[in-house]
Amino acid sequence: MPTYIVLGQFTDQGIRNVKETTKRAQALKDMAKKFGATVNAVYWTLGQYDIATIVDAPDDTSVNALLLSVGALGNVRTQTLRAFSADEMGQILGRMA
Repeated sequence: MPTYIVLGQFTDQGIRNVKETTKRAQALKDMAKKFGATVNAVYWTLGQYDIATIVDAPDDTSVNALLLSVGALGNVRTQTLRAFSADEMGQILGRMA
């Protein structure tokens, strides 16, 4: 199953309600199941991004639908990175010309 690193920044609404952020993280885990996805970890971070999340999802469409649903709630804006394990990267490198 593909892995995604999701970086999040609180919106104005999200930071006003920051005391609810751990509850929202649990809600994300519950919501992810509806899309066939699993939230493996949620980290609150310092720097440009407020949250970093590791998500496994069946495909790009599923993770996109999940994150659009999360974004529509108005608490966070996300940037998503497709992550590759060492095994997956080995397969990619094996296909190089």
